[in-house]
Amino acid sequence: MSDSILVINCGSSSLKFAVLCDEGQSVLLEGIADRLGYTNSTLTFKKDGNKESIHLKEGTHKSAVAEIKKWLSDRPAILDSLTGIGHRVVHGGETFSQSVLIDQSVIDDIAECANFAPLHSPAHIIGMNVAIELFPGIPQVAVFDTAFHQTLAAEQYLYPIPMALYRQHHFRKYGFHGTSYRYISRRLAELEPNSLQQGVLVAHLGNGASTCAINKGQSTDTSMGITPLEGLMMGTRCGSLDPSLLSFIAEAEGISSADALDVLNKKSGLLGISELSNDCRTLEEAMALGNEQAKLALDMFAIRTAKYLVSAATTLDSIDHLVFTGGIGENSSYVRAAICQQLKAFNIYIDGDKNSLRGATMSIESKQSHVKVWIIPTNEELMIALDTIHLIRQ
Repeated sequence: MSDSILVINCGSSSLKFAVLCDEGQSVLLEGIADRLGYTNSTLTFKKDGNKESIHLKEGTHKSAVAEIKKWLSDRPAILDSLTGIGHRVVHGGETFSQSVLIDQSVIDDIAECANFAPLHSPAHIIGMNVAIELFPGIPQVAVFDTAFHQTLAAEQYLYPIPMALYRQHHFRKYGFHGTSYRYISRRLAELEPNSLQQGVLVAHLGNGASTCAINKGQSTDTSMGITPLEGLMMGTRCGSLDPSLLSFIAEAEGISSADALDVLNKKSGLLGISELSNDCRTLEEAMALGNEQAKLALDMFAIRTAKYLVSAATTLDSIDHLVFTGGIGENSSYVRAAICQQLKAFNIYIDGDKNSLRGATMSIESKQSHVKVWIIPTNEELMIALDTIHLIRQ
């Protein structure tokens, strides 16, 4: 069996994983541990189209990694083929502008900026420590969501707050989904080599959503900020709004500012407006049955995405490509059409028939469009695997 890479993505209450071989191009195994921290947590393995789920008694990230190791140990051909382990890390602060081999100093640096991602960073660190313990001798790599955006100019990443707050506490825009944007830039260059010398707008739309401007292969602006709450309206996140609203909500509802922030993170966005669901598919089905709030939620989502795409475009020399990716970006013809409807002033038009197709890499602009419009499925696991392969071969 060819060399393979184990990719681990620890979320706050989940752990996704995959084993990739053939230079990251083939998936041997994938799966997810769900509802970690709860008594009903499960671990699901998917291989060759077959699914197998087990109950996780402890329901922790540590027990999930231990069960993955046990599963691999029962299949020594796969285990023995592992040459590296790549970990997705949400926040690398200003310390990390590229992927790195993991040692104790790297883990310490991730811990130092954990306050910016309090739900994710502790889980990442647990995942790394357990993987180092259970897979001794296998090199491990950290791949950061924030790294791609370290090319932003100070005018873009600084907040207009007292500079002392930046100097002392590193309060600034960091941006996220960077591994996805890096993949999209790379994949687009395979389809259109000139794109590495052009201006590209990308909308990564899923339950978490953001936009990015890529000028000549480098990120020049992005919508998410110091946390993923800034920017677009999302599945349950409100996105950008008047910051005074936080104290207004706390006072009006008689709750703490932390609880008010919880409302903005977990009860807003598509869910808050529709009062039905944060799932785009559910909302589209409800809209088709005449649910006006579902339609309102989707239209608000589309309008705000268009605004942030235009805002990011101010950092480009030209708008040559617009790419949709992520679960909603790749699959929702309604949302794509609604966004492009808002971009007519920029001579961006899509073909209705092409836009109705799903799941493939394709261009969907109409003949009158001055900008190429693409659907490109993202592949963050591949980027993590490729970074891991590159670093362990150095």
